[in-house]
Amino acid sequence: MNTSKSQATKTVLSGIRATGRLHLGNYLGAVKGMLELQDDPTYQTFYMVADMHTLTTPYDVEELRVNRREVIVDYLAAGLDPAKSVLFQQADVSEHAELAFYFSSVTTMAKMQHLPTFKDKAKQYPEHVTMALLNYPVLMAADILLYHADLVPVGVDQEPHIEVAREVARRMNQEYGTDFPEPQRFATPGGYVPSLTGEGKMSKSVEGSYIRLTDTKEEIAQKVGRVPTATEAGGAMSGGVKALFSFLELLAPDQVSAFQAAFDDGSLRFSDLKAAVTDAIFAELEPLQVRRRELEADPDYVDQVIRDGAAQAKAVAQQTVADVKQKMGLA
Repeated sequence: MNTSKSQATKTVLSGIRATGRLHLGNYLGAVKGMLELQDDPTYQTFYMVADMHTLTTPYDVEELRVNRREVIVDYLAAGLDPAKSVLFQQADVSEHAELAFYFSSVTTMAKMQHLPTFKDKAKQYPEHVTMALLNYPVLMAADILLYHADLVPVGVDQEPHIEVAREVARRMNQEYGTDFPEPQRFATPGGYVPSLTGEGKMSKSVEGSYIRLTDTKEEIAQKVGRVPTATEAGGAMSGGVKALFSFLELLAPDQVSAFQAAFDDGSLRFSDLKAAVTDAIFAELEPLQVRRRELEADPDYVDQVIRDGAAQAKAVAQQTVADVKQKMGLA
């Protein structure tokens, strides 16, 4: 892939943490947007596995070794194309960590401590409130600005971190004369994918809340079957029922009106709704699973994608860091 950028081209950066195989929320909330941008020739796209970000919360070393590769396989299975996008593992490009340190010199601890995402993670992992967790948004700013990205296709919950990246860009540009853009979030229809529990969003860190892209139809049916619903239709929707309708709106919008009418008049059988949701999810995931089996049978190809992506990303990253070091008086 040619990583030179024309004046008319906008740059895109996105990444998903290497905490396990991707789930439906990752796919609808991020990967769908990544695919849309990849296939538009006016965008230059960089898509990484955010393996360094995985270190900000407790993790298993051997699982991380496996997962950082598995996310690349999921990317490829979903349709991300190394001929169109740079696909790479964050830790393979050391400039991410280096630029994050330079950015930390224009970022206050008070700002980081007041971010709702930091507060949430600190409550979730009270014994693991590390500097890495505090600096997560600074590293994310480095991820984005290292490639001078204009757009970041991520879920709405990441908007506070995108704002940090904009603030860092402004401070660096004002104080050191850099030319970083102020990145914007690229919103997708699946920007918020609900949890199967009926509370909050789908997340790998909440057991029972997610569907993996590799789940069989039987596994999907079992998980959807456990979504909490009311004993009868009508009235106010519970969180679980709202989640089921959200999946239909995202994956089978033509079916929503009929189920909504049945819910409103009290004739809806929740087993029928769950069966329709199961069918819609599996119809979306089955082609990805076929492609994934082909990739698993060709590990040399996956290895080559990882090597090529690292080289392409590093070539751009080195230029950015060299410019920042020169402007900050370090070269």
